[in-house]
Amino acid sequence: MMRRTAAAALLVLLAAGCGGGSAVSDLGAVVKGAKGATVQVEVRPGQRFSLAVADNSSVGDQWDLTAVPDPKVASFISEEHEGEGDGVGAGGTTYFVFNGKKAGTTEIRLRDCWRCGQATTPPDERSRQQSGEAIFAVTVKPAPPTMVP
Repeated sequence: MMRRTAAAALLVLLAAGCGGGSAVSDLGAVVKGAKGATVQVEVRPGQRFSLAVADNSSVGDQWDLTAVPDPKVASFISEEHEGEGDGVGAGGTTYFVFNGKKAGTTEIRLRDCWRCGQATTPPDERSRQQSGEAIFAVTVKPAPPTMVP
């Protein structure tokens, strides 16, 4: 019985998956950022949101989440990639998906370590020049009061 229940649960999870290789179908509110920029983000508790950065792994982009947000304010869900074409060298977008938790502020830092491979620091001067951070200042605003009749 235990094996059958586990197999059924696995089938439900597989059936609930998203098309196109994406683990998450709902990116929520998408906020675009870029290397060298700080972007303000405002969401409500329970609201899903994604931090989006242009990405082209064929030229060396490698985005990572470097500063995890305060888990009381926002929780990390997943990292998703969306290509912009099938051609060689076609870029795309990387989305870091979060969920707003309780009212408060936090900072999320994404880093593009350009042509770093498995290293965590740029291997040469050109890589250092092309690498950089996108910073997102996240504010989770209090939920609006509910009206009781």
